[in-house]
Formats: sequence, structure tokens, C-alpha cells
Amino acid sequence: MKKTLRLITRFTGVLLAGIMAVSCTTPKDITYFQDLKEDTVVELANRKAIKLQPDDKLTITVSSKDAALSDLFNLTYGVTRSSSNSGSINGTGTNTRSYSTTDNLASYTVSPSGDIDFPVLGKLHVAGMTRSELAGFIKGELMGRDLVKDPIVTVEFLSTGFSVLGEVAHPGRFDMNRDEINVLQAISLAGDLTINGMRENVLLLREENGKIQSYRLNLTDLNQMTNSPAFYLQQDDVIYVEPDGMKKRSTTVNGNNVLNASFWMSVASFATTVAVLIFK
Repeated sequence: MKKTLRLITRFTGVLLAGIMAVSCTTPKDITYFQDLKEDTVVELANRKAIKLQPDDKLTITVSSKDAALSDLFNLTYGVTRSSSNSGSINGTGTNTRSYSTTDNLASYTVSPSGDIDFPVLGKLHVAGMTRSELAGFIKGELMGRDLVKDPIVTVEFLSTGFSVLGEVAHPGRFDMNRDEINVLQAISLAGDLTINGMRENVLLLREENGKIQSYRLNLTDLNQMTNSPAFYLQQDDVIYVEPDGMKKRSTTVNGNNVLNASFWMSVASFATTVAVLIFK
């Protein structure tokens, strides 16, 4: 009987030690970029700047030494412009733009066909261009037509952004205020993942050709992440960080009890007490 009791006591001790060891183990899926070694260089093969798409809003500023001349090419707030393009956005045959009060300049909205109606130059097809490409194109047109000798053209995005949802510190929608932004920069704007965010399975949703395309990104593997077509964001991308198993279980009553170290310590203690009572 004493031998049996000693065996039960030893078993309980081993069980408690195992539980403590597991509870103190550092999770392997928390640290980012686990594949990187010292002095590792990762090539960014899919580097991609943000390109204009239909429904994008932007401001275009033209400036030169002759301010009166360059002002002819700047839409100021309060001016309403319309055109009879067949690709209308309001179904009435006219393409009415939305305007912004930023710097007293009105904004352009890229039409469904990818065009804007620029003062004097007329309709310009801008879809597929980056900001710098569009600025260079307009500058070339103004100089090539002898309209402005020394133009400086500045293009800025308006209402262009992406969304970050799920297990991040500050979920929400964020503006794209640069020519390119990658998923790491986007997540940093959202305050980084919480401790319960799944770093190995970040979901990115993107609308492409009238369909929703999904991509999976592993933040612990920089090579996999940088080689994904979703590493650099596009307009209206949605990043979703899924909660881990512990966070999911916490939404149910006693959901984490089975994996809780204190729970198993209580079980072991109860088993020891029962054994002592039986073999006493």
C-alpha cells in the first residue's frame, strides 16, 4: 500500500513538473522574421508602387514662375466642372467631381474608364499611372504644347487607403500618403499585433477584376512574406489578423480551463488527496 502511495505521489510530482515546464515555455510563433540570420539580405522582387484606379480621388497642383498662368490649370474649391463622357458615375450622362477643401484645391475623381478631365488639356487617361508618372506626363503635355514653360506638377492622393482588422492594437482605415506601402508598415500604423494575433496566418483581401482575392502572409517568415504579391498594398486592401486559439476559447465559458496550468495543478492535487484517503 505504501509502495502504491509512493508511486502516485511520484506521478503527481512528475505531472506538476511537466505542467510547470509547459507553462513556462516561450511560444515559437510570437517572434517576427525567425528565418533571418545575421547579415541576411532579402531581395524585394515584387516592389510595387500604388497606381491610380477608377474612383480614386486626387489633387493636381501646377505651379510656375508665372502664377497667373499656372493658376489656369488648378481647380479651386467651389468650381464645378462636368463633362459628357459616356462612362459617367452618376447615371445622368455627366461626370460630376467631388471636391476637397485641402489647400483650396478641388479634387479629381478617376472615372470608371480611368480618365480625368484636366483644364485645357482635356480628357487624360490616368489609370495605371503612379503619382510621379502622372505628374511627369502632365508636365510634358504643358511644356510640349507651349502652355507653361517651367511647370512644377504635384499629384497627391485623396481618400485612398487600406483597412486593418482583427487582433491589432488600433484597427481601422488608414490613408495611403506615400507611393508605396508594405504590409509591415501597414500593421505598424495599426499599432502592431496584439499578443493573441496569429502571426503565421495573416489574411489580406484584395479586389481584382471584380473578384475578391485572398492571400496568406506569415510574419515569422520574411522570405515568404516579401515574395508574396500581397506584400505591397493596393488601394482598399483589407488586412485581417486572426485571433489565436487561446483568444478564441476565451469567448466561451471556461474555454481555456483545459489548457490552464492552474487547472491541471488542481487536478493533480485532488488526485493526490483522493489517493491518500483511499490508502490511508
